[in-house]
Amino acid sequence: MSLNEKIIQGISEEYQIKFPAKKFIPGQSAVPISGKVFDEKELIFMTEAVMEGWWTEGKYSEQLELKIASYIGIKHCTLVNSGSSANLLALTALTSVKLPVEKRLKPGDEVITVAAGFPTTVNPIIQNNLIPVFVDVELGSYNPNLELIKKAVSEKTRAVIIAHTLGNPYKVDEIAEFCREKGFWLIEDNCDALGSEYKNKKTGSFGHISTLSFYPAHHITTAEGGAVLTDDTLLNKIVRSLRDWGRDCWCPTGKDDTCKNRFNWQLGDLPFGYDHKYIYSELGYNLKMTDIQAALGLAQVEKLDSFVNKRKENFKLLNEQLKKFENHLILPECLPEADPSWFGFLISIKENSGINRTELLKYLNDKKIGTRLLFAGNIIKQPYFVENKYSYKVAGDLKNTDYIMNNSFWIGLGPLVNREMIEYVGQVFGEFINK
Repeated sequence: MSLNEKIIQGISEEYQIKFPAKKFIPGQSAVPISGKVFDEKELIFMTEAVMEGWWTEGKYSEQLELKIASYIGIKHCTLVNSGSSANLLALTALTSVKLPVEKRLKPGDEVITVAAGFPTTVNPIIQNNLIPVFVDVELGSYNPNLELIKKAVSEKTRAVIIAHTLGNPYKVDEIAEFCREKGFWLIEDNCDALGSEYKNKKTGSFGHISTLSFYPAHHITTAEGGAVLTDDTLLNKIVRSLRDWGRDCWCPTGKDDTCKNRFNWQLGDLPFGYDHKYIYSELGYNLKMTDIQAALGLAQVEKLDSFVNKRKENFKLLNEQLKKFENHLILPECLPEADPSWFGFLISIKENSGINRTELLKYLNDKKIGTRLLFAGNIIKQPYFVENKYSYKVAGDLKNTDYIMNNSFWIGLGPLVNREMIEYVGQVFGEFINK
């Protein structure tokens, strides 16, 4: 047996010892809100990447980018260190001087988004000196509709950035078409929706640019990580420059002189012949993913379809369990044309139901059932928004957003959740409501 074979065998044996299957014991075992699912293959892939001795972005990253792009149906994929960084790069790319002046986002331009979401969908707007314009969402889908977006448009509107809430697609084709007609950019925050489809087309493929997160809570994981996707070759070049310190050079990591012109450039006020590897044309960062993380992602991608199917199956089972409580609860719903890869099961307590959300959440958590709120609730009421007095606008009102802030929460239905757990969840809801 070769040394490599011995290492693989040892990893497989160690995996069985350290991560044995656990029996679910109602009331004692946790019903997880989310979590990573893996086997020895992920450990083997990462070990192989470590043994390569390269570690930073390399061949595993290139393979993962190709697989993700192919899965979504997009030309270009750029791996980054988080979904939040992906959103930052996606929006910042639209401010680049490499874009035609009429397309470029400029300070004071308005970007339409929602307040009922995750902070790092909104934060890049503020970080780029743009103005977020918040629209309300619909209860049940927890997404905005096109009419709400239309009412938010002003002469300063230049872009729209919206997430598919907990994997539930909005009418992304209509919104994408509207943006194209108006000349607005559309960024699809697809971080919670990998595998979701709208009209038989993957979400993340409708906008000018889209983002993914590979945090352990998401559909696949690279521990920390994310991606930016686009069909636009110029946008892709800008994103990669921003990710790679802002450098003008497009050589892959570890490669020199891809352009065969390395010492023949004259850019900015630099002298002729200044090494192209050290010429910077963007205000950039270092937001790359390591090859070890990418190797983990390659193993995860092979399981993606099974993960997505499990989420859909768990959604149906959980919906059946909680449907009997519809007098008290608003259950999640999707559009007829949508096929969500659900990230979580989002519930709102109905008015006059007699249920106090905090009491219900305490009861569920005492019973080992994990819960989460819909992220920021209403982001303009978060301390950092209130205390920093950021400039923003609200189109219409945020009535439903406030309702969600006070009455909504979600529970897990990822691949770690099984039928036994879901039946237990239904039983615990029944106990609380019958009290």
